[in-house]
Amino acid sequence: MKIYNTLTREKSEFKPLQSGKVSMYVCGMTVYDYCHLGHGRVFVAFDVIVRYLQAKGYEVNYIRNITDIDDKIIRRAQEANEDWQQLVQRFTDAMDEDFAALGIGKPNLEPKATEHIDQIIAMVQTLIDKGMAYAADNGDVYYVVEKFAGYGQLSGKVLDELHSGARVEVDEAKQNPLDFVLWKAAKPGEPAWDSPWGKGRPGWHIECSAMSTCCLGNTFDIHGGGPDLKFPHHENEIAQSEAATGEKYANVWMHAGALRINDEKMSKSLGNFFTIRDVLADFPAEVVRYFLLASHYRSPINYSLESLKEAGASLERFYHSLRGLTLPQAPESEFSSRFYAAMDDDFNTPEALAVLFDMVREINRNKAAQPDQASQIAAEMKALGDVLGLLQQDPEAFFQQQTSDVDPQQVENLIAQRNAARKQRDFAKADEIRDQLQAMSVVLEDSREGTKWRVEK
Repeated sequence: MKIYNTLTREKSEFKPLQSGKVSMYVCGMTVYDYCHLGHGRVFVAFDVIVRYLQAKGYEVNYIRNITDIDDKIIRRAQEANEDWQQLVQRFTDAMDEDFAALGIGKPNLEPKATEHIDQIIAMVQTLIDKGMAYAADNGDVYYVVEKFAGYGQLSGKVLDELHSGARVEVDEAKQNPLDFVLWKAAKPGEPAWDSPWGKGRPGWHIECSAMSTCCLGNTFDIHGGGPDLKFPHHENEIAQSEAATGEKYANVWMHAGALRINDEKMSKSLGNFFTIRDVLADFPAEVVRYFLLASHYRSPINYSLESLKEAGASLERFYHSLRGLTLPQAPESEFSSRFYAAMDDDFNTPEALAVLFDMVREINRNKAAQPDQASQIAAEMKALGDVLGLLQQDPEAFFQQQTSDVDPQQVENLIAQRNAARKQRDFAKADEIRDQLQAMSVVLEDSREGTKWRVEK
């Protein structure tokens, strides 16, 4: 299995620190607002990575943190006149709901910054003791960037270039414009914790260094996150972690691609984002998940309604092939070998989905003449789909997914009335009911087994 490492800028064979075990840390959410679909793209990608590693037989220790104290959280709570802890809990609950809807599994541990203040303070003190950080007169503590020889290795940034673009505000207490904050002195009315440097709270970067090493040790296998975290967040994590421990921080760095709208990154700062729950109000969750997996996890995705509709049409093809089949125990064939080969190549989900489409063609080709063969391929396809978090619904449930303007019970009642009219040879009435259902975007499929229906997006 080969993984692209952002640090080395190449794909290489993955060799975990411990045979059969994988330790992985992914930077999670700062919970001050609803998650947008760009966040969904990142965490669906790492959910599939975890699923695949487990399918390969690895025992995965997956850590995904929550940043529950931050400037944005404090500012949003003040604007809403809400207790900051209540705001954090409200948006954490919303995140859990959105992630569950997209089929994103929970990590093994979900550490919070406020639960690791002691470890954060200890790491900051270690950096001060080693001469890698200093306490400023204003109560802040800063990291000395120029003392870390490898700074810029992840992002490709050069210190001289960073110097030329750096600015220092008049009231900043930094010794150097590149130094970044490890501990922030509290302002009046802000949440604060006691420290050797006075009351304050952790800087953003130090949180992840303390939580990851606390949960996984000084060195672990994989560190992941969104595309915007390479610099400065992950670069700063490497600098402070390796300076504090004297050991390599993470062996493999993985970054998901950005979700774009009109070729601009979807982000709250640009105001061009759709929340996950906004999108799920218009499209079934599995359709959204498929859309996010149809591109390689490192590639940017351009958001469009057309792409989501295409994802829905693709899933309809899969589920249509599964209709009416009784699935045996899933066998393994050359389809599985091809699927695993695709995923072994840096988790290539588009190629893996192409294998599943080949299976759909074989299922449909064999359905009438060799139904047992079709059922075996279908069982194998469903098992492979499970690795991606797809194709686990009952086909009829998929086609009958309730939307805001379609009531399944109403549809069933109308179908029963239509069947009664047909039995009485009142075909005019039957056609009238079919037209009524079509106006509701309900498509009927009559067969010897009865009438099936689906909502056409």
